[in-house]
Amino acid sequence: MKITLTEQAIEWFENNFPLDEGESIRFFGKTYGQTEVHEGFSMGIQFDDFEAHDDILGSTTVNNRTYFTIKEDQWFFEGYDLEIGIDDQYKEPSYHFISQNPSQEDEKTDGVSSPSKK
Repeated sequence: MKITLTEQAIEWFENNFPLDEGESIRFFGKTYGQTEVHEGFSMGIQFDDFEAHDDILGSTTVNNRTYFTIKEDQWFFEGYDLEIGIDDQYKEPSYHFISQNPSQEDEKTDGVSSPSKK
């Protein structure tokens, strides 16, 4: 699984989520809400220690900050890569799920989900 962040998202996380030594940002699926590909589930974010995990599903490191998810949340990310941008209206992260198999049109989506959108 690939995780990518736009320049605006990188800046948002750097300004809003100051990290202590050893901390990283973990993404996970949680109940309630929705995403562009999930009903009843939404994206969660938390501080976590990347080095403490041996079950990484996907990660990326930008400006010495690691963003990742673990295999425990494979049910939420399965079949998708994650692209994180900033929602123009809400000025907060938006999460775009990109099908890992774009030949299956029913899995492809052009929507974006944001924590404030229901």
